[in-house]
Amino acid sequence: SSAANACTGISIKTKDDNIIQARTIELGEMYLESKIVISPRGREFQSLTPVLTSVAKPEPKVDGLKWKSKYGYVGAAVITDIFIAEGINEKGLNAGLFYFPHYGSLAKYNPTEKDKTIVDMQLVSWLLSNFATVDEVKEGLKKINIVNIGYTKKGALPTAHWRVTDATGKNIVIEIVDNGKINIYDNKVGVLTNSPDFDWHTKNLNNYINVKAGNAKGYTIDGKEFFSFGVGTGAYGLPGDITPPSRFVRAFYYLRTMKDATNNKEGIASAFHILNNFDIPIGMEFNEEYRDKMPEGMLSATQWTAVSSLKEKEFYYKSMFDAEVKKIDLKKIDFSKVKYQVTPMDKNREMKVVELDIK
Repeated sequence: SSAANACTGISIKTKDDNIIQARTIELGEMYLESKIVISPRGREFQSLTPVLTSVAKPEPKVDGLKWKSKYGYVGAAVITDIFIAEGINEKGLNAGLFYFPHYGSLAKYNPTEKDKTIVDMQLVSWLLSNFATVDEVKEGLKKINIVNIGYTKKGALPTAHWRVTDATGKNIVIEIVDNGKINIYDNKVGVLTNSPDFDWHTKNLNNYINVKAGNAKGYTIDGKEFFSFGVGTGAYGLPGDITPPSRFVRAFYYLRTMKDATNNKEGIASAFHILNNFDIPIGMEFNEEYRDKMPEGMLSATQWTAVSSLKEKEFYYKSMFDAEVKKIDLKKIDFSKVKYQVTPMDKNREMKVVELDIK
């Protein structure tokens, strides 16, 4: 169907130099069975290799790149625990994948090089378990092949692009195009959504240089006064639809007009409040011919929102079923001893409501 695969990411730097990385994840056509994963230091991993999804029962093979984790991490996984979509490691490195259809074009899988090949859906776990800085990530990418997790008769499945940030504030976007060419961009605008490519999105911001905080200035012509009906006329023209270009522009506007976050606590709160504006109700992305395919039991296309504090090494999240913000403090975890843990993000798939006892 045409259901939303939309992600919106933002970056906030607080006045006390903390780095906050936050994002939503959307999928309107199925429940992602999202999980919280805690992975220890020294855990052994091996990548899948691609499968042909057009066969009746595709069987993925676990015979790709092998590695032993140097760092422990906490992450949010989708579908299965090995597919980390967003996370932070014990050194404060944050990484996440964002849907990148039509533009992402990975290298074709070569079975003779399977020992240095990793599928796109496992790249985040590889990044978090191996590296402490963005510079290390750049060097590490030169040593592996990144391929699509699956193929149909029409070709490769859509892939992702990736955001990686370290505790010093270095923030990059990794895009792989033209059958394996890796482009790495410094993310100076602090935003990432989906297609088109990151360079296009940053150029598109030039179309909105007139958008500003507050109200447009009133004026009088021939005795007739023109004025703002209400607050926010400076933002007139800000796009409100859910396409990736519009979400990119809107997220940039909110970041540039927000009150400066004094400290980590304010930065975390600001990140959640900004991303509340990108919560996509289920249904608005389904064309008329797909209305009967809307999944049952889904409250929102935005299935969860995650926020990482890189210097404080904290991971926060909330979901469409439970709006209460949960926190995991990585500083309190001994990653040399902790067991590998996988916990459903939502134990009950219904909206959590607390009834007040009025006396």
